[in-house]
Amino acid sequence: MFVTHAARRTLTGVAGVLVGHPFDTVKVRLQVQSMEKPQYQGTVHCFQAIIKQEGVLGLYRGLGSPLLGLTFINALVFGVQGNTLRALGRDSPLNQFLAGAAAGAIQCVICCPMELAKTRLQLQEAGPARTYRGPLDCLAQVYRREGLRGVNRGMVSTLLRETPSFGVYFLTYDTLTRALGCEPGDRLLVPKLLLAGGTSGIASWLSTYPLDVVKSRLQADGLRGAPRYRGILDCVRQSYRAEGWRVFTRGLASTLLRAFPVNAATFATVTVVLSYARGEEARPEGDAVPAAPAGPALAQPSSL
Repeated sequence: MFVTHAARRTLTGVAGVLVGHPFDTVKVRLQVQSMEKPQYQGTVHCFQAIIKQEGVLGLYRGLGSPLLGLTFINALVFGVQGNTLRALGRDSPLNQFLAGAAAGAIQCVICCPMELAKTRLQLQEAGPARTYRGPLDCLAQVYRREGLRGVNRGMVSTLLRETPSFGVYFLTYDTLTRALGCEPGDRLLVPKLLLAGGTSGIASWLSTYPLDVVKSRLQADGLRGAPRYRGILDCVRQSYRAEGWRVFTRGLASTLLRAFPVNAATFATVTVVLSYARGEEARPEGDAVPAAPAGPALAQPSSL
């Protein structure tokens, strides 16, 4: 049975999304809640409150959006990263960062509208009175009201977040897999890849997390009442003035808790698919740029 690279990436990406989405829902709700009337006291309380009020499915609000964009993001990220690395001609740490940054920047075209829909679905009220029936309905409604500008709300903050974070992600992953000696046939290969992938996800999050808070607030702005922010700097000013610097770490615990299980699910699925579908895969020799060990199929360390 033949399983293509794209199919494996999709399968592993789905596994990662399913494991990580509840943590993402908690992160978004903590990031955008008003401190004048806070609903949640922290990560654990947010989990408990959602399950108590909405059931376990409440943690999976907006799941359709990342699943919908998964294949397109994978195609862009891995295609751009690989082609950029080959164009740069040498597999160095700097080129790994630049290739990852290029991939992060390009995929924002899909990532930003997808995250807009996901964020709004995660925050909308439950029940028959809900505003949006799904991600496509959400984007259609936003487009009718606000045009392309509305669909791409938060694009600049997404670009500022994704470009360096993807660079950090690929650089950290490449550095760790080399340092750990991740070679084919190593009996500890899977644990090493899990460690490298999880650590890379955490590093990429820490590098740009405050921008993720700003992005979430901009995309949720106007969902419940009149819009508050005129742009990125205004959002930063108002948020800091009202809540201090800690506002830019809101939801970070949930995010970091999400990084390892997402990558664990990703790599575990890669291993299962390779074992049962294809067996030991031959590796080409003599490539101009050495191929890194199989990386996480869900190359979206930010919101997915």
